[in-house]
Amino acid sequence: MQPAATPFLKTLCGLRWVAIATQASTLLVVALALDMALPWSRLWGAVLLLAAFNLYAQWRCARTRPASAAEAFAHLLVDIGVLTWIIGWTGGIANPFGSLFLLPIALTALALPPRWTLATAAACMAGYALAAALGQPLPHVSGSDFDLHLWGMAANFVLSVAVVLFFSTRLVAARDSRERELATMRERFARDEGILALATHAAAVAHELNTPLGTLTLLVDELDAQPLPPSAGEDLAGMRELLEVCRRRVRELASPADPETASDIDLERVLAQWQLVRPGVELNRSGTGPRGLAIDRGIGHLLLALLNNAADASEANGGHRVDLRIEADARRLRGEIRDYGKGFSGHALLPALFRSDKPDGLGMGLALSHATVERLGGTLSIASAADGARVSFEVPLPDAGEPS
Repeated sequence: MQPAATPFLKTLCGLRWVAIATQASTLLVVALALDMALPWSRLWGAVLLLAAFNLYAQWRCARTRPASAAEAFAHLLVDIGVLTWIIGWTGGIANPFGSLFLLPIALTALALPPRWTLATAAACMAGYALAAALGQPLPHVSGSDFDLHLWGMAANFVLSVAVVLFFSTRLVAARDSRERELATMRERFARDEGILALATHAAAVAHELNTPLGTLTLLVDELDAQPLPPSAGEDLAGMRELLEVCRRRVRELASPADPETASDIDLERVLAQWQLVRPGVELNRSGTGPRGLAIDRGIGHLLLALLNNAADASEANGGHRVDLRIEADARRLRGEIRDYGKGFSGHALLPALFRSDKPDGLGMGLALSHATVERLGGTLSIASAADGARVSFEVPLPDAGEPS
């Protein structure tokens, strides 16, 4: 994110080129059409000096080091000094372009803190006073002095309107963009801080859950060793599979999330585990994604979170169906998950942690999904459907996406 003075310096560079072109054109018109005796060397020297300084200013803006308000004020002092010099040698305050001293004040008020605006106003007043006190009168042109003054006032007015309108809107747009970026960064920081606290707590809870899960597994084994009706045996087999899923999840929570040591997982295994946990939901899968595709564990968690959200939304609306479309090429995995619920109340792409529209929701699904997509360098989008919602994502595959 750029500080306020950085886009302001870029705006000044553009404005300075307009000023240089206008000054050069005016000098050429006066020299060729009016044949007035002016100190041409002094005037052209000021224009060339301003052009050379603007080349430096553009080089400065291209650097990554952010600009300060003091540096922007120093650039303005150069503009004010050159304007004072030119106005002073071309009639002083009698020059119809003398009101151009107001433009730096107007532009500074939009971009810099008030104290720098006051400093700019003081510099402009000093420049105007110097031009009034030391200004050299224009040579007399017989019968056309008043007409020249009127034409100069008209040109000055048009130029001032164009400059204020164009460059002030650019500065306001840059300020609004910076404020939106700040708001997004604040929301992301608050969400990531909550996710970090959640991850720390999850690692501790994983160790606590390992013992009761082991006890439950022993109890299931003991029950399986006893004579039971066939239906009970099937239930015990299902319980054993679910316990194994829980124990695997607990081990993943307790293990460090190091991308250098984490292994990829099979997409079909992720979907099979989800179907085991949500047997009452019909998963309709489509797309050209290859079977046996190896994906990052983060993508697996992303799929599980989005599928659970979609299943919850469908069941809350009396449905039991979720559509999944998977497309993959050598580098990227694209997916779309559609539910048959009531749809999203909004289109927030940066959802808040621990805030959910579901009565019994924890408010973590979408926030964790968005954080996972950001970490993997992908994109996530949400759109309404005719009866429900569509969540689309695109993420890079591990190791350039070579399928296994």
